[in-house]
Amino acid sequence: MNIGIVCYPTFGGSGVVATELGKGLAQEGHQVHFITYQQPARLDSFHQNIYYHEVRPAKYPLFEYAPYSTALASRIVDVAMHDHLDILHVHYAIPHASAAFMAKQILKTHHIKLPVLTTLHGTDITLVGKDPLYEPVVTFSMNQSDGLTAVSESLKKDTFDHFKVEKEIEVIPNFVDFNRFNKSNKEHFKKAIAPNGEFILTHVSNFRKVKRVQDVISMFCYVSQKIPCKLLMIGDGPERVNAESLARNCPHQSDVRFLGKQEAVEEILSISDLFIMPSESESFGLAALEAMACQVPVISSNAGGIPEVNLDGITGFTVNVGDVRSLSEKALLLLTQPDLLKKFKTQALKHAHQYDIKFVLPLYENYYQKIIALTQ
Repeated sequence: MNIGIVCYPTFGGSGVVATELGKGLAQEGHQVHFITYQQPARLDSFHQNIYYHEVRPAKYPLFEYAPYSTALASRIVDVAMHDHLDILHVHYAIPHASAAFMAKQILKTHHIKLPVLTTLHGTDITLVGKDPLYEPVVTFSMNQSDGLTAVSESLKKDTFDHFKVEKEIEVIPNFVDFNRFNKSNKEHFKKAIAPNGEFILTHVSNFRKVKRVQDVISMFCYVSQKIPCKLLMIGDGPERVNAESLARNCPHQSDVRFLGKQEAVEEILSISDLFIMPSESESFGLAALEAMACQVPVISSNAGGIPEVNLDGITGFTVNVGDVRSLSEKALLLLTQPDLLKKFKTQALKHAHQYDIKFVLPLYENYYQKIIALTQ
C-alpha cells in the first residue's frame, strides 16, 4: 500500500506512535509518506520505503499566524495526486482531521478517492476538543473520517461521552518496538549516575501541567529521606522551571538530575529501578509501556488509560491523582523488598510483550484494507 501519515513531529506520544508505525509499515514493504512541518523526531534513519514531505505555510502580511491547516490540506492533495496514496492516516484530530477532510473534497473534483483514517490520541479529545471553539470542527471531522481508532478503551469511552460521534471507534492500542526498548547492560552508565548502588527513579514527559511533574519531585523528596536513590527527569516543557525550583528545596537536591530531551531514552530506562507517572490525564501511557519493556515497574496515577497498561499490584502500582503520599509509599514498598521488585520487573516485561509492535502492526494493516474496500 501507499500510505500517507500526518502527525505532529514531536517527542509527544502521538508523534512517536505515528512515526514508529510508519517505520514498521515500511519494514513490511509499504510505501510510507510522512506529511508534516518538520521531520519527525523518531524518523532518525534512512529507509528506501519512507518519504518525507514538508509542509511550509507561506507568510503573508495579512496573516498574524501562518494558515497551517490550509497549507497542510494543499500538501496532502499534492502528495495524494503525485504519489498515488491508497489511504491517509492522520494522528491527532486537530488540525489534521479537518485538513484531511478539505483535501479529500478537493481530490474529489479530480475524481480521486482518498480514504481517511483518524487516530485519536488523548488531549485532542479530552482537553482541546472539548473547547467550544474547536468542538464543532472536531466532531464534524471525526464523523467525516472513513475510519476512527482510539488508543485505549478509556479514550473511546471519553470520545462517545463528550462528542456526538456517529461512527464506530476501533480500539488499536499503542505499541513498543522490542528491537529498541529492551534492558541492555549499561552498568558503566549506572555506576556513573549511582556510584554507591543507589536506586534510580525515572520520569519521562513533555513537562506539561497535566503530567504533574511537581508530584514526582515531592515524592522523591519523601522517598530519598528513607532510602538512598537518584531521580532522573527526562524531557522539557513549561513546568520544568517550577519543578527545578521545587527540587532545590529538597533535602537531597543534588540527587535530582534534569536531563532534558533524550534520544536514547531506552539506555536510561535500562539503568532505572522505577518509573514514575503521576499524570492527571493519559489516554494510554506510552512512556510507561516503554519502561516496562525495559523491565522497569511503574508507579502511576490511575487516570485514563493508564490502568490498562500498568496493572495495579502486578506491573507496578496505581494511586489516585495527586496522592503524593501513596505514590511515595508504593515506591518505598518496592524499593525495600528486593524479591518483590524483581517479581514486578518480570511481570512488567511479560505484560509489555502483549503490546509488541509485531502484534499491533497487523491490526492497522487489516483496518487499512477494510477502509479502502468500503470506500471503493
